[in-house]
Amino acid sequence: MSTGQLDVERLRRRFRDESAGEEDATELLARLVREELPLVDGAAAQAVVDDLHRELVGLGRLEELWADPAVTDVLVNGPGAVWVERDGVLEATGVRLRPDVLASVIERVLGPLGLRADRAMPIADGRLPDGSRLSVVMPPIAPDGPLLAIRRFTTRTLPLEELAPPPALELLADAMSSRANVVVYGGTGSGKTTLLNALCATLPPAERVVTVEDAAELRLPLPHVVRLEARPANAEGRGRVTIRDLVRAALRLRPDRIVVGEVRGAEAFDMVWAMSTGHDGSLSTCHASSATEALERLQTFVAMADPAPPFEVARQQVRRAVDVLVGVGRAAGAARQVRAVHVVDPDAAEPVRLWSAPGNRSRREAP
Repeated sequence: MSTGQLDVERLRRRFRDESAGEEDATELLARLVREELPLVDGAAAQAVVDDLHRELVGLGRLEELWADPAVTDVLVNGPGAVWVERDGVLEATGVRLRPDVLASVIERVLGPLGLRADRAMPIADGRLPDGSRLSVVMPPIAPDGPLLAIRRFTTRTLPLEELAPPPALELLADAMSSRANVVVYGGTGSGKTTLLNALCATLPPAERVVTVEDAAELRLPLPHVVRLEARPANAEGRGRVTIRDLVRAALRLRPDRIVVGEVRGAEAFDMVWAMSTGHDGSLSTCHASSATEALERLQTFVAMADPAPPFEVARQQVRRAVDVLVGVGRAAGAARQVRAVHVVDPDAAEPVRLWSAPGNRSRREAP
């Protein structure tokens, strides 16, 4: 017996109509299948239930991909083939989603988060119950169909020794013990959050660390961690809490160190101010391809604050607040590793390179 021998669309409608109650989704499907196929034996009926469960519950057909612990990203580029990143390598899968199935998956994952994505609000970001990050982009700004990206974050913290070769390891250990303010830079998926976790794992257990993130990805193996997570506006456009709001709140929570998961806007002003006024040893990350570019981006972000400081003032604030810039990237075999360590001299035109991996020097880096 297969789902082709019953009115699947009718059963889908019934499931959607009746799933708002207290009945477990699997039990509800089993009851509906019994009612629709009363003469089918138990094994065949269970096979139908299993097929429908994979389609109608949770991530649907994506569940079978997400069940593989080696998969770190599931990427849906509109109706059709689904891609995954497995062990650091992108690959196409045999899973394909029809437009109606993809729309149903997006509705199911966003609904419990209090989010929506439609033509009026085409972008949504959230965090699934397991901590994974979810991003949705809808037409018309995604002309080929809805886009869905899910990124898994491991609960295991890699030791710093696995991410940094001995010369870099010594520099990073010194930066952490001396309470230098550190900014980790790199591209998307380069290992910025992974390194941040590893660096924080070296902190003294008595320190109180406050983390600030868009989506709570950091898993610091410390006994005294306070986690703050930004919140988007609800469907009525209310209730938004920004990273900048959280950085300001963190300053009032008596932190020994503040860790901002990623700086990409005016919150850099508050982070830099915190680094300059007694919260030494704070850490953050930003998207950049070189130490020079990371510094320039931070300066631009500070200048985006309201009221905005003059750019030269922003430049000096950043250079006097940030002590160390650490570049990360993928090495051979897709492993994420530290690629460069620079120190910031407020009076130097460029960050000063202390160490870089062979062949890693950018044209924009200081010698």
